[in-house]
Amino acid sequence: MQNQVPKSFSRLPGNTKEASVGYFDFIRICAHTVSPPENPLGSQENLLPASEGAEEGEERSVEDDGELNEEEVAKCLHNLGPSATGLEYMYRSLSAPGRNLTDISILCSYIHLQKLELPYNKIKDLSCVSHMPYLLILDVSHNEISDFFGFHPPKNLKEVNFSYNQVSEMKVLSAYFSLEKLNVDHNSIREIRGLEKCARLRYLSLAHNRISRITGLGNLPLKELCLRGNFLRKVENMDTIWTLQTLDLSSNKIQSLAGLQNLQLLGSLNLEGNMVSEIKEATHIHDMPLLSELNLLRNPVQEQADYRLALIFLLQQLRTLDQQEVSAVNKYDPPPEVTAARDHMMHLVHQLRQPQVIFDSTLPSLDAPYPMLVLTGPQACGKRELAHRLCRDFNDFFAYGTCHTTRSPYFGEEDGSDYHFVSEEVFQDMILEGKFIQTMRYGEHWYGLSREAIESVAREGLACCVHMELEGVRSLKLTYFEPRYILLLPMDREGYGQRLRRRGLYSQAQINFALSRVDEYVKVNKEKPGFFDNFIPCDSTMEAYKALGQVVREYLGLEEQEETDCSSAVPENTSVGDSLTDGRSKGTQPAQGADQTDPTEDLRGSGLPTEKAGAALGGIEREKSWSLHYTQPLNRVSLTAPGSIGQQTLRDCASSSSVVPATGDGPPDLNEENSLQETPARSGRSSPQGMGVGLNMDALDIPGQVHNSDRLIGTQDPDHAPQTPQPSSPGGMTESASARPGSNAKPILPPIPSGRKATTRPK
Repeated sequence: MQNQVPKSFSRLPGNTKEASVGYFDFIRICAHTVSPPENPLGSQENLLPASEGAEEGEERSVEDDGELNEEEVAKCLHNLGPSATGLEYMYRSLSAPGRNLTDISILCSYIHLQKLELPYNKIKDLSCVSHMPYLLILDVSHNEISDFFGFHPPKNLKEVNFSYNQVSEMKVLSAYFSLEKLNVDHNSIREIRGLEKCARLRYLSLAHNRISRITGLGNLPLKELCLRGNFLRKVENMDTIWTLQTLDLSSNKIQSLAGLQNLQLLGSLNLEGNMVSEIKEATHIHDMPLLSELNLLRNPVQEQADYRLALIFLLQQLRTLDQQEVSAVNKYDPPPEVTAARDHMMHLVHQLRQPQVIFDSTLPSLDAPYPMLVLTGPQACGKRELAHRLCRDFNDFFAYGTCHTTRSPYFGEEDGSDYHFVSEEVFQDMILEGKFIQTMRYGEHWYGLSREAIESVAREGLACCVHMELEGVRSLKLTYFEPRYILLLPMDREGYGQRLRRRGLYSQAQINFALSRVDEYVKVNKEKPGFFDNFIPCDSTMEAYKALGQVVREYLGLEEQEETDCSSAVPENTSVGDSLTDGRSKGTQPAQGADQTDPTEDLRGSGLPTEKAGAALGGIEREKSWSLHYTQPLNRVSLTAPGSIGQQTLRDCASSSSVVPATGDGPPDLNEENSLQETPARSGRSSPQGMGVGLNMDALDIPGQVHNSDRLIGTQDPDHAPQTPQPSSPGGMTESASARPGSNAKPILPPIPSGRKATTRPK
């Protein structure tokens, strides 16, 4: 049989050397749109692919001999259009899937084919492709081909599919310079070779072969590479494929991700079914800015705790992990906790880059955090006014910590008193210099608490009182400071809104935002018990300050000291040991984990009068009982400071606790004359109970001090306590020669040590 179509078929738009149609013939054919052109092979159905119109006998004949004939070709041709030269119209595509074809030599005459699809047949010979110089796409998957590219190369061939065949070896494809996509899945190839000259190859798939090493890729401009289901144990020789965007290495035996570092354009990485067992392997792909999809299913690494969270933390650019979407909330809409954590890390890193010094707020014991008081609440709830008034009335204990802001001052605000008003450029420079502890952005302006604001207060020996919004509280809770947090919240939303309008400083949008913030504070207070230490309604400023003063007096232990003063008188026939026994009989025990040192042993031998010793011992017992209920940072220091403390310090503490009166209606009324007579050195030697401060730390560096820590441990049986004063140690402490500025004017809080400022230190 000759490989030509019959003459009756030559008038149709064909694809053989003879079957072509001129321009005028094509116009004539297109004019008869109602009645299709004559079909010499029968009815119109014969022009379509094999369908219901085909006869059973013809179908059976094709299946028996497996040879493609002219009738079948006529059924499989489609896509009528201009030829590659543009001078003729003809069928450009042929598709004959699933026909059990073994002989397709008839296609040698169809030189104008641009797309040839022959999947799911039994073809072994592709020599007919050598006669198709215009062929662009070739699909011969699911056949029995063993010869890789067994034909002369069409110069424009772009896509080839050899999957599911019997190819065992790759040949050099230097002549296929136009090849862009090559699929050789499910063959028996053991080595990648012959692709070095394919300068346009974008897609390469060698899945389910027998490849054990990645070689032969050279400088290919690949964008997609699939090596799924091979015998790979490591990633290698991929440094030069920098254009790769999608890589599939699933179902191999890879244990490490080393070798992927230079793939900076990689966006999708599939490692399902490998042997990756360590999360740290993700560090090899940490610097890939475009990696958005990662699949590590069926790897041992998934058995590790917090595997998914750890990977998301290391690879924050991921959008899909293990075929599940990763929420982009951490980058585009971060929750408040994430924002606070980033703020804290930023300031910590910038601060560590600065020269390190010992801060004035650093206390000598880890159990003694620097005391701070934080007032928080929504905008214009009165927290700044309450903080100023509190620091004015309790000026023996608190000083106001002035924050920085980038907004302009409101009417009546003073720079340096209410805020430090700076430009945004100065504010950002301060961040880079590590000067802030926490910052937050509210509206269009920045607010921040600087370390100097705290240190300036600590240098005066006072506790710092600041105010801030909820975002600042979240950030401050991540630092080593452990303040008391008091929530000021307006309960009357309508009255709060009217208060904002009367100020005339805010737009309606700002007022609505401030009102919505009330709900956020309520939600946090409800869902996180203990997040705030106290809650005070602030609809009335006077009532709010009255409640605030009561809370602060409880923190400071001023009411406890007032009770101590009232009950300081001890009957003449009652000894110090009896008072101690009565105090202990109440069953109060120190908080679990607190310092177990018993300062009463030193008070018995301090030589104090009976009345004052009894009052001091009673105050100590009440302090122990009070600390069971208030274990927050402001009162975590026991009366016995860490280290070795002599009897003189205890004597000062006992005497000072009986001369610091307090009233329930206002700040303590200090008697300077009496207190100075009772306490010769005031630099941190005495402090009210409850703030977490009990003794003077200056004594730690005073010459002549005897370090006798064994004597401070309360190991004696309370039932056999000595009834008579014991002589003081011959090496008792002397008074401090140098005190901090202002220490001679008022009892300071907390006991910030000044001994470190001494020029000489005793041996």
